[in-house]
Amino acid sequence: MSACVPTRHDQSSRSSRPPRSSGVKRPHSPPPPPRGGRFRIAGADLSASITVFLLAVPMSLGLAVAMDAPLEAGLISAAVGGIVAGLLGGTPLQVSGPSAGLTVVTAEFIQMYGWRTTCAITIGAGLLQILLGSLRAARSALAVSPAIVHGTLAGIGVAIALAQLHIVLGGSPESSAVSNALHLPAQLQRVGPAAPLIGGLTIAVLILWPRLPGRAGRIMRRVPAALASVSLATAVAALAAPSVARVDLPSWRSHALPEMPQGPVLGLATAVFAMMLVASLESLLAAVAVDKLTADRSRVRSAAPAVEGQASRSDGPALEASGAVSAAAAPPLKRSDLDRELRAQGIANAVSGLLGGLAVSGGAVRSSANVRAGATGRASTVLHGIWVLLATGLLVTALEWIPLAALGALVMVVGIQMVNFAHIRKVHRHREFLVYGATITGVLLFGVLKGVVIGIAVAVAVALHRLARTRISVSEHAGQHLVVVRGQLTFLAVPRLSRALGQLPHDADIVVELDGFFMDHAAYELIHDWSNAHAAHGGRVAFTGRSGGRIAEPASAAHSCCRPWTPWRNHHCHDRPAAPATAPLPTADAIPVHPADGTPEPAPPQAHPDRHARPDAPARPDDPAPDSDGTRPGAFPAPEAFAHGEGDAPRPAPDHPDRFAPDHQSARPVPTGSQRLVSGLSSFQRNTAPLVREELARLAEEGQHPSQLFITCADSRLVTSMITASGPGDLFTVRNIGNLVPPPDSETGDHSVGAAIEYAVDVLGVESITVCGHSGCGAMNALLGDRPEGPETALWRWLRHGGPSLERMAARERPWARISGRMPADAVEQLCLTNVVQQLDHLRAHTSVARRLAEGTLQLHGMYFHVGEAQSYLLTEGTSAGDGLDEVFEAISPAHPSPPSPPAGLEDPARPAESPWPGDPAALAHSGA
Repeated sequence: MSACVPTRHDQSSRSSRPPRSSGVKRPHSPPPPPRGGRFRIAGADLSASITVFLLAVPMSLGLAVAMDAPLEAGLISAAVGGIVAGLLGGTPLQVSGPSAGLTVVTAEFIQMYGWRTTCAITIGAGLLQILLGSLRAARSALAVSPAIVHGTLAGIGVAIALAQLHIVLGGSPESSAVSNALHLPAQLQRVGPAAPLIGGLTIAVLILWPRLPGRAGRIMRRVPAALASVSLATAVAALAAPSVARVDLPSWRSHALPEMPQGPVLGLATAVFAMMLVASLESLLAAVAVDKLTADRSRVRSAAPAVEGQASRSDGPALEASGAVSAAAAPPLKRSDLDRELRAQGIANAVSGLLGGLAVSGGAVRSSANVRAGATGRASTVLHGIWVLLATGLLVTALEWIPLAALGALVMVVGIQMVNFAHIRKVHRHREFLVYGATITGVLLFGVLKGVVIGIAVAVAVALHRLARTRISVSEHAGQHLVVVRGQLTFLAVPRLSRALGQLPHDADIVVELDGFFMDHAAYELIHDWSNAHAAHGGRVAFTGRSGGRIAEPASAAHSCCRPWTPWRNHHCHDRPAAPATAPLPTADAIPVHPADGTPEPAPPQAHPDRHARPDAPARPDDPAPDSDGTRPGAFPAPEAFAHGEGDAPRPAPDHPDRFAPDHQSARPVPTGSQRLVSGLSSFQRNTAPLVREELARLAEEGQHPSQLFITCADSRLVTSMITASGPGDLFTVRNIGNLVPPPDSETGDHSVGAAIEYAVDVLGVESITVCGHSGCGAMNALLGDRPEGPETALWRWLRHGGPSLERMAARERPWARISGRMPADAVEQLCLTNVVQQLDHLRAHTSVARRLAEGTLQLHGMYFHVGEAQSYLLTEGTSAGDGLDEVFEAISPAHPSPPSPPAGLEDPARPAESPWPGDPAALAHSGA
């Protein structure tokens, strides 16, 4: 349902809305800058920083163990990532630090070049990130296929899990994932009992901790699962396995700082690029994920007044603990500045490398914990880094009690979670699993950088294969030849297509079905020249293309875009003259292109070229019978409709927005009466029914549950589904002459409107009722005119219910209805507006409506549609709620988020002393019904 007839669930009046000068920002505006330039710390940020700190310490130590790096390096990178990247980053709620995605890369460099050279490589990667961020290349990094990104992370996760499994079993990891897999049987033969039991206990707590039931479970779940598992494993190891291997934090005096890199220049440059690539991709993907989490949290806060009590169920115990869903929550943050975030990550990496720390990147685990803990700004990220920095100096003794097996188990679980089954399903649905599998295999066998290169190569090969995969088939039936071309028409397919077309008889009737959305210049020239030559030899050619989904796209995405249900725009094009057999070809820009990504927009059903077929065009073997007006359901656009990758159906010519514009048209009679009805029904069955059949089947099974009762005029120009962008099952519609609602005590006329209101309110339980008037209403014109002589007709008996609207307009004590800050154009428009307001009063008199209004479960809306302007106007909420305020209809803009408020200066209900139209309005009340 569109914003034309919104349903509001809050009863706040306009007076409760904060003025623009109050400093309170609307939901979609950026947060106000901190006053005085001070670094402000909210209570939610403080509690969130503690939560993230408790998660970051064991994670940092575990990743350092996994990389075979100095343990204090993990704590340094966590502190630098929190403080530096937190202060400078473009994603305030993202938490940076040592990352699981960099584990394999860093471990490989440490083994090849040593720790101090690895620190220098980290500095180089940071400087390269700063350069790319300054060149605004962050968005370009996201252009890499998601199958490659997810495959890289999954391959890294598998490698991490294999390496940490050796530590959990009490051994040491090998240098590569393949070696770890090959040496696993030998490790199992010499496994001791202590380390596996500690690791198994850690894994069990990690899995079961978030699922603790009851009130006690909710309280305990406030402690992060990572901290709880490592703490419990440490306590058990201290009592039951005092000899198990533990964390050994060396003295800070022996901490190694970077040195000038030593090794082959090409190898070092490759290492810098590989570290930069993995760190940047992981940081940018995490920033996008943080944006989604923040948006979801904002929706949870504003979804219902009771969300505060439901926080523990919707966002976990951390939200409940930190008060993240309080009524006074901070306004939503801006979306991430990815270039700024990339520069901040580069600065953090350079600083971390200079201090002898690990490489830094944005972490999805820590960032999601930060968002769910209720953080409102970058203060939580910075504070978490400060707590880590303090812990490195004050908690050394406590940290050295942690068993290595517990840290190994923690990191192993993180690695397993990097193999995301949701990503696998999505990649498979988009037919890119081959790219995903090749990337994983390459990362495991040859390393991260080579694995990414392999993934890119396979992705390019798959794209070329799909582009070059063109199937051409020729069949004959009853003297007609059908050429079906499935796939993209490029120069690679020109020889086969030329051979197939050259074998067809010169004087035959030929239908060419182009089932694709791209045609390059070579294929276009071939088809164009051949079609002209074939027509010159006396043959006839018709072209057709698929209307709907696109090649190389999952079936579920073919109709994923939002379209109105009613294909109304060219609903009379089957009545117009058709193009000749060989129609002139439109220009390349005559094809609609999707505005977001430049891909061709599928042709809407109403613009299907079927409706321009010649009556004497040859029928295809599988075509349905011709329509009653002589048109045939199979129609064929010219081949340029597919040229230059611009789509599969021509769009209307600029000077005739409802028509296609061939250069030559053959005249034929326009169908009338039953012919028009049958032709329209046939067009629906051919073009629209396949698109809505699944939805209608669902509605037939589930029954109707409309949210709106829509009372409007029977005027044929008023298409309710079009102006409200609604579909089947959305509106329960009542149409009558003049959109009238007879009062419940009226005994004149029929009671169909009252029955519909009672059924919609009491049986269907609609949430709102809308009374919609329109410009140029014939009923209002009749009310303002003279009553015809002679016996009373059914029409005038019905129009008596419009008498109260005339009296309301003529009453001096009532304000006139106004439209978008102006007076109505004439008396007819004034009565149309006043009639809407009066019918809302009649609605409130109905018993069922009054009861639901008193319960607060039903809302009334007044609406006016100007047909000539195609513009909707909505009665301001004060009047529609019955507050007796000024009757102002405000225009609905294309991006209107909610019902409009009265414009400034229109709150005074005083009406003008004089009528703006000739004649006395008081006399109008007695001139009609």
